[in-house]
Amino acid sequence: MATNLQNLSTEKGEIPSAKNMKFGIVVAEWNDNITDKLLEGCYNTLIKHGAVEKHIIVKRVPGTFELTIGAQFMAEYTEVDAIIALGCVIQGETRHFDFICQGVTQGITQVNTSYNIPVIFGVLTTDNLQQAQDRAGGKHGNKGDEAALTAIKMVALQNDMENHEKIFNF
Repeated sequence: MATNLQNLSTEKGEIPSAKNMKFGIVVAEWNDNITDKLLEGCYNTLIKHGAVEKHIIVKRVPGTFELTIGAQFMAEYTEVDAIIALGCVIQGETRHFDFICQGVTQGITQVNTSYNIPVIFGVLTTDNLQQAQDRAGGKHGNKGDEAALTAIKMVALQNDMENHEKIFNF
């Protein structure tokens, strides 16, 4: 469903407790008027669902393109259960937008598949500033909330899969 038809902050399904989970958040400094709001929503949602402050590491990178290496560093040098990448790319007059969006999308996907840890894509890719504001605490909620909920659910899924015996033993 298109985000213009729903509030991103709506919680769907049962949300597991984040009490025993550790999170890394990598935030882009570029467009910080938006990314700071994404971080606030993300952080508050983790705390709301039981995460402990000392189990949340926040690191900043210069721009959205650097989220990929920031997430990789987080995976390599910390013991977090999930990483949340928060950024914002707003369409400009050049193709720069396309290159950044494609690179970050592929990069985060690669970090996801290279490490045994969920890496959550919390990057806004909008046509204009108003669309970004609408998705960073505005009329469409906060993508940071959504990213936090996704991280909690993915850690719970991974824990569930690791704790189950093999279902099919042939």
